[in-house]
Amino acid sequence: MEINAVFEGGGVKGISLAGAVQASEQAGAVFKRMAGTSSGSIIASLLAAGYDGEAMSRIIQATVFTSFLKRGFLYNTAYVGPALRVLIKKGLYSGEALESWIRGILKEKGIVTFGDLPRGKLSIIASDITNGRLVVLPDDLKQYGISPDSFEVAKAVRMSCSIPYFFDPVMLRMSNEAAKGKSFAEQFVYMVDGGLLSNFPLWLFDEKEEGFKSPGRRIPTVGYQMIGKTQPQPHRITGPFSMLQAMVGTMLSAHDERYIETEKFIRTVKIPTLGISMTEFNLAPERSDELYTAGYKAGEAFFKNWRPLPKPTIF
Repeated sequence: MEINAVFEGGGVKGISLAGAVQASEQAGAVFKRMAGTSSGSIIASLLAAGYDGEAMSRIIQATVFTSFLKRGFLYNTAYVGPALRVLIKKGLYSGEALESWIRGILKEKGIVTFGDLPRGKLSIIASDITNGRLVVLPDDLKQYGISPDSFEVAKAVRMSCSIPYFFDPVMLRMSNEAAKGKSFAEQFVYMVDGGLLSNFPLWLFDEKEEGFKSPGRRIPTVGYQMIGKTQPQPHRITGPFSMLQAMVGTMLSAHDERYIETEKFIRTVKIPTLGISMTEFNLAPERSDELYTAGYKAGEAFFKNWRPLPKPTIF
């Protein structure tokens, strides 16, 4: 059973998506095309590269997620350091460690750029906050004068995972025709977490699947969404930086509880995330295992009852 898959973003909660992938595969699902936002882009890229759910489990168990939270000694100074880093770098952490991590994993499968993948296999969502628009990578890179095939998958994943004020935004420089007539400063745009504009782009393959309306060729799209099961966590506002952090956290986590119309609900794997926050990178191993198991059980339950819509009748 071939399916297209769309993975929601949710920071460290994305561990649960790997469990859902394993359950899907054991139920007979074969992933044709995949898309993801934020941590969902990590899962989508690993799938596109050829990793299965079991392999993802091994990768997760071997990863120390706090290693992604790197910054210089100066910026670790109490109170002043983090605020100074946000002022200068626009984020608490660089995001380079995360990019390096995913680059190494993809390279083991021979994947470096989007050109190393079948065309249309992988789509990653990011937010262009300079121009205020959603960006679907790699296709939309043409708007910036950049060749989609030559762009690094790891860089795209980092863009999609760059939670505002938590990780640095990624600067993208326009090239060729897109840069003409612009000053040096105007040639740069800032890319951040795709969840700002579309945390769960279930619409993507409905619009882009070439054979979607053709009799006998419809490939169903299944969404993988992480849902909150606990009360919202209060934010202590003590100044402008804590207020910004609270605003961004509220904006991104609000996606977990949003209403999904019936047509989309019946094709969505709903994964409880056990009250774990998206930036809980110091997660204990047993809690990581619980997240993975929650995803596995959600995927198992979904495919036990779900059947794709029948193919259109040819008259």
